[in-house]
Amino acid sequence: MQKHINIVAALQIGYSIFGILFALLIYTILHLVGDFSDDAEANLVLSIVANVIAVLFILVAIPGIIGGLGLIKRKEWARILVLILSVLAIFNFPVGTGVGIYSIWALVHPDVVTEFGKAPEEAPVNHG
Repeated sequence: MQKHINIVAALQIGYSIFGILFALLIYTILHLVGDFSDDAEANLVLSIVANVIAVLFILVAIPGIIGGLGLIKRKEWARILVLILSVLAIFNFPVGTGVGIYSIWALVHPDVVTEFGKAPEEAPVNHG
């Protein structure tokens, strides 16, 4: 199951980076359309919409990157975070649906739950 955890981590990070790139694309397109328009009011509205959409997409992507990095370090909070994000991603058809279903399947597997539930091993104490 180690491989599946690493795949889920990579998918979460990649999916989130894709979201950030999409935000930048939308931002750029809306600003370009606003610049081509001769209407100052339309330019202002498109600029505001571009800024809001970009910020929202980036804010939604950040937890996925954090969760993916936490999964790599095998943190229990990251498993819970990625499960929540995966449930939400299911509604983003088709890519989010695939990422979400696979992530949920991998992270609720009994072996994975057991692995994340382990206490960190203590360092040996030197009595010398």
